Amino acid sequence: MAKIKTIATEVNVTEFIQKVANEVKRKDSFQLVEMFKSITGCDAKMWGPTIIGFGNYHYKYESGHEGDMPIAAFSPRKEAIVFYFADFENRAQLLEKLGKNKSGKACVYIKKLEDINLSVLEELTRASINYITSKYPNK
Repeated sequence: MAKIKTIATEVNVTEFIQKVANEVKRKDSFQLVEMFKSITGCDAKMWGPTIIGFGNYHYKYESGHEGDMPIAAFSPRKEAIVFYFADFENRAQLLEKLGKNKSGKACVYIKKLEDINLSVLEELTRASINYITSKYPNK
């Protein structure tokens, strides 16, 4: 089985964010750290080289593949800030209310926080966490 690349690291989150070239993304990232910490009750931790994650859960698929992932996460990439949300029931409806975004199966992309409704982002984050914790309860 392939080795999982996205694992928790000891890289300093503040130092990582300070290296984000775009000033708006850097400022937004610090704001998101505070928001996600408030929602999850967990400190930020780097997962892999570019994902800022909060808390963690253990998953195991029917295929036998298993691992650990952050329960909430985002990544300030060059082109966009990426959020990682589970595919919960009313996700599409919340994304319609979020503001300017693009989305894939698990990823939601925004340019800057100014383009979105932060209350909806918080609702998306909480709903994703609730879905994950119900699907993968800690044993």
